[in-house]
Amino acid sequence: MVELILFWVFALLAVGGAFGVVVHPNPAKSALLLVLTFFALAGEYVLLMAHFIAIVHVAVYAGAIMVLFLFVIMLLNVPEETRTSRLWGIMRYAGFSLAIILFAEIGYFGFKGFQTAYVQETDLGTVERIGQALFSKYVLPFEIASILLLVAMLGALYLSKRKLEIVGDGKAAPAGKKAEEVLVEE
Repeated sequence: MVELILFWVFALLAVGGAFGVVVHPNPAKSALLLVLTFFALAGEYVLLMAHFIAIVHVAVYAGAIMVLFLFVIMLLNVPEETRTSRLWGIMRYAGFSLAIILFAEIGYFGFKGFQTAYVQETDLGTVERIGQALFSKYVLPFEIASILLLVAMLGALYLSKRKLEIVGDGKAAPAGKKAEEVLVEE
Protein backbone atom coordinates (compact mmCIF):
# COMPACT_ATOMS: atom_id res chain seq x y z
CA MET A 1 0.00 0.00 0.00
CA VAL A 2 2.87 2.36 0.77
CA GLU A 3 4.41 1.67 -2.64
CA LEU A 4 1.15 2.60 -4.35
CA ILE A 5 0.93 5.89 -2.46
CA LEU A 6 4.57 6.69 -3.24
CA PHE A 7 4.01 5.82 -6.88
CA TRP A 8 1.14 8.30 -7.16
CA VAL A 9 3.07 11.00 -5.26
CA PHE A 10 6.10 10.63 -7.56
CA ALA A 11 3.88 10.39 -10.64
CA LEU A 12 2.00 13.59 -9.76
CA LEU A 13 5.29 15.38 -9.01
CA ALA A 14 6.74 14.25 -12.34
CA VAL A 15 3.69 15.24 -14.37
CA GLY A 16 3.26 18.53 -12.50
CA GLY A 17 6.94 19.40 -12.87
CA ALA A 18 6.91 18.56 -16.58
CA PHE A 19 3.77 20.65 -17.06
CA GLY A 20 5.47 23.52 -15.23
CA VAL A 21 8.53 23.24 -17.48
CA VAL A 22 6.38 23.66 -20.56
CA VAL A 23 4.11 26.48 -19.42
CA HIS A 24 6.36 28.60 -17.17
CA PRO A 25 7.54 31.78 -18.91
CA ASN A 26 10.79 32.08 -16.90
CA PRO A 27 13.54 29.79 -18.31
CA ALA A 28 15.48 29.50 -15.04
CA LYS A 29 12.38 28.42 -13.12
CA SER A 30 11.53 26.00 -15.92
CA ALA A 31 14.97 24.42 -15.52
CA LEU A 32 14.43 24.07 -11.76
CA LEU A 33 11.06 22.45 -12.39
CA LEU A 34 12.87 20.02 -14.68
CA VAL A 35 15.12 19.11 -11.74
CA LEU A 36 11.97 18.35 -9.72
CA THR A 37 10.78 16.11 -12.55
CA PHE A 38 14.12 14.29 -12.63
CA PHE A 39 13.98 13.63 -8.87
CA ALA A 40 10.40 12.34 -9.15
CA LEU A 41 11.45 9.97 -11.93
CA ALA A 42 14.37 8.78 -9.80
CA GLY A 43 11.86 7.99 -7.07
CA GLU A 44 9.89 5.92 -9.58
CA TYR A 45 13.08 4.02 -10.46
CA VAL A 46 13.65 3.24 -6.78
CA LEU A 47 10.12 1.87 -6.56
CA LEU A 48 10.94 -0.36 -9.55
CA MET A 49 14.00 -1.66 -7.62
CA ALA A 50 16.40 -0.08 -10.12
CA HIS A 51 18.56 1.70 -7.57
CA PHE A 52 21.57 2.12 -9.82
CA ILE A 53 19.52 3.75 -12.56
CA ALA A 54 17.99 6.10 -9.97
CA ILE A 55 21.42 7.13 -8.67
CA VAL A 56 22.83 7.65 -12.16
CA HIS A 57 19.71 9.55 -13.19
CA VAL A 58 20.09 11.99 -10.30
CA ALA A 59 23.85 12.33 -10.70
CA VAL A 60 23.91 12.77 -14.48
CA TYR A 61 20.67 14.52 -15.33
CA ALA A 62 19.66 16.39 -12.18
CA GLY A 63 23.27 17.12 -11.37
CA ALA A 64 25.55 17.66 -14.33
CA ILE A 65 23.16 18.32 -17.21
CA MET A 66 20.95 20.73 -15.27
CA VAL A 67 23.97 22.66 -14.01
CA LEU A 68 24.97 23.12 -17.65
CA PHE A 69 21.42 24.17 -18.61
CA LEU A 70 21.27 26.73 -15.81
CA PHE A 71 24.77 27.98 -16.64
CA VAL A 72 23.79 28.56 -20.29
CA ILE A 73 20.51 30.22 -19.30
CA MET A 74 22.28 32.56 -16.89
CA LEU A 75 25.12 33.21 -19.34
CA LEU A 76 22.79 34.11 -22.20
CA ASN A 77 20.53 36.12 -19.88
CA VAL A 78 17.40 34.80 -21.57
CA PRO A 79 14.48 37.15 -20.85
CA GLU A 80 11.10 36.01 -19.62
CA GLU A 81 8.87 34.87 -22.46
CA THR A 82 6.06 37.18 -23.49
CA ARG A 83 3.06 35.75 -25.32
CA THR A 84 1.47 38.49 -27.36
CA SER A 85 0.63 36.56 -30.49
CA ARG A 86 -3.00 35.91 -31.41
CA LEU A 87 -1.89 32.43 -32.43
CA TRP A 88 -1.06 31.67 -28.79
CA GLY A 89 -4.76 31.51 -27.89
CA ILE A 90 -5.47 29.01 -30.66
CA MET A 91 -2.48 26.89 -29.68
CA ARG A 92 -3.53 26.89 -26.03
CA TYR A 93 -7.03 25.58 -26.78
CA ALA A 94 -5.72 23.01 -29.26
CA GLY A 95 -3.12 21.85 -26.73
CA PHE A 96 -5.65 21.49 -23.92
CA SER A 97 -8.05 19.53 -26.13
CA LEU A 98 -5.26 17.22 -27.32
CA ALA A 99 -4.10 16.75 -23.71
CA ILE A 100 -7.61 15.72 -22.68
CA ILE A 101 -7.70 13.18 -25.52
CA LEU A 102 -4.25 11.87 -24.57
CA PHE A 103 -5.13 11.42 -20.90
CA ALA A 104 -8.42 9.72 -21.85
CA GLU A 105 -6.49 7.23 -23.99
CA ILE A 106 -3.91 6.65 -21.27
CA GLY A 107 -6.67 6.08 -18.74
CA TYR A 108 -8.55 3.70 -20.99
CA PHE A 109 -5.58 1.55 -21.94
CA GLY A 110 -4.01 1.83 -18.50
CA PHE A 111 -7.03 0.49 -16.68
CA LYS A 112 -7.94 -2.02 -19.38
CA GLY A 113 -4.58 -3.57 -20.12
CA PHE A 114 -2.56 -3.31 -16.92
CA GLN A 115 -5.01 -4.32 -14.22
CA THR A 116 -3.00 -7.37 -13.19
CA ALA A 117 0.52 -6.11 -13.95
CA TYR A 118 2.74 -6.01 -10.89
CA VAL A 119 6.45 -5.42 -10.50
CA GLN A 120 8.13 -8.33 -8.81
CA GLU A 121 11.12 -7.73 -6.62
CA THR A 122 14.32 -8.61 -8.41
CA ASP A 123 18.01 -7.90 -8.11
CA LEU A 124 18.64 -7.21 -11.82
CA GLY A 125 18.95 -3.44 -11.46
CA THR A 126 20.97 -3.33 -8.26
CA VAL A 127 24.39 -1.77 -8.05
CA GLU A 128 25.94 -5.11 -7.11
CA ARG A 129 24.64 -6.95 -10.18
CA ILE A 130 25.56 -4.13 -12.57
CA GLY A 131 29.03 -3.92 -11.01
CA GLN A 132 29.55 -7.66 -11.34
CA ALA A 133 28.52 -7.61 -15.00
CA LEU A 134 30.50 -4.45 -15.77
CA PHE A 135 33.77 -5.66 -14.26
CA SER A 136 33.61 -9.30 -15.33
CA LYS A 137 31.75 -9.87 -18.58
CA TYR A 138 32.03 -6.34 -20.01
CA VAL A 139 35.42 -5.27 -18.64
CA LEU A 140 37.06 -4.79 -22.07
CA PRO A 141 34.31 -2.54 -23.53
CA PHE A 142 34.25 -0.62 -20.24
CA GLU A 143 37.99 0.02 -20.37
CA ILE A 144 37.88 0.97 -24.07
CA ALA A 145 35.08 3.45 -23.36
CA SER A 146 37.00 4.96 -20.44
CA ILE A 147 40.15 5.37 -22.56
CA LEU A 148 38.10 6.91 -25.37
CA LEU A 149 36.53 9.41 -22.96
CA LEU A 150 39.95 10.22 -21.49
CA VAL A 151 41.41 10.89 -24.95
CA ALA A 152 38.38 13.04 -25.86
CA MET A 153 38.79 15.05 -22.65
CA LEU A 154 42.49 15.59 -23.28
CA GLY A 155 41.78 16.61 -26.88
CA ALA A 156 39.17 19.12 -25.74
CA LEU A 157 41.59 20.56 -23.20
CA TYR A 158 44.33 20.81 -25.82
CA LEU A 159 42.06 22.51 -28.37
CA SER A 160 40.61 24.98 -25.89
CA LYS A 161 43.85 25.95 -24.19
CA ARG A 162 45.17 29.36 -25.13
CA LYS A 163 48.35 30.94 -23.99
CA LEU A 164 47.55 34.16 -22.20
CA GLU A 165 49.75 37.12 -21.56
CA ILE A 166 49.18 39.10 -18.36
CA VAL A 167 48.90 42.83 -19.00
CA GLY A 168 48.36 45.83 -16.74
CA ASP A 169 45.71 45.64 -13.98
CA GLY A 170 45.99 41.84 -13.91
CA LYS A 171 44.05 41.34 -17.17
CA ALA A 172 44.90 38.61 -19.66
CA ALA A 173 45.36 39.00 -23.40
CA PRO A 174 44.85 36.11 -25.87
CA ALA A 175 47.95 34.77 -27.58
CA GLY A 176 47.26 36.51 -30.91
CA LYS A 177 46.97 40.03 -29.42
CA LYS A 178 49.61 42.21 -27.95
CA ALA A 179 49.24 43.70 -24.51
CA GLU A 180 49.00 47.22 -25.97
CA GLU A 181 46.01 46.26 -28.18
CA VAL A 182 44.09 44.98 -25.18
CA LEU A 183 44.78 48.15 -23.20
CA VAL A 184 43.76 50.36 -26.15
CA GLU A 185 40.45 48.50 -26.60
CA GLU A 186 39.46 49.35 -23.03
